[in-house]
Amino acid sequence: MKTFVDEIVDILKKKDLTIATCESITGGMISSNIVNISGSSKVLLGGFVTYSNLSKTKLVNVKEEILNKYGTVSKEVALEMAKGVILKLKSDIAISITGNAGPNVAEDKPIGLAYSTIIVIDKAYTYELQSRESERNAIRIDLSYQVLTRLLDLLNKLR
Repeated sequence: MKTFVDEIVDILKKKDLTIATCESITGGMISSNIVNISGSSKVLLGGFVTYSNLSKTKLVNVKEEILNKYGTVSKEVALEMAKGVILKLKSDIAISITGNAGPNVAEDKPIGLAYSTIIVIDKAYTYELQSRESERNAIRIDLSYQVLTRLLDLLNKLR
């Protein structure tokens, strides 16, 4: 039975589009969901897990000033992460996500809050996401699916 992630990979292949990821809170779950699909090597260029602020600055060029001004869990950082992965891997589409999986409140941001940016052929879409899950790993899984669902919606609009 085909899943919605199968559909994402099918659309990317049909449109001859590539994708790359930059994940913090999800730790690679989004790219892992894509890799689970046969044929994903034709569309997934790669991804970064930028869990620390250091990796965000060194790997995808998020400016320290943006991290200091807005905090790690912010739409501004999500946008910079997506722009950075596109610059590094030259993909048509980029997904980024940053957030707080708990168990503690961080930066005065609630547990389960995340920001994601999806860039589709030079147009950026940034989302504030909130997981209703309470357990750390369940939050990460939920947010991964929320982002992939939004990606599918955007890809369906390209048809």
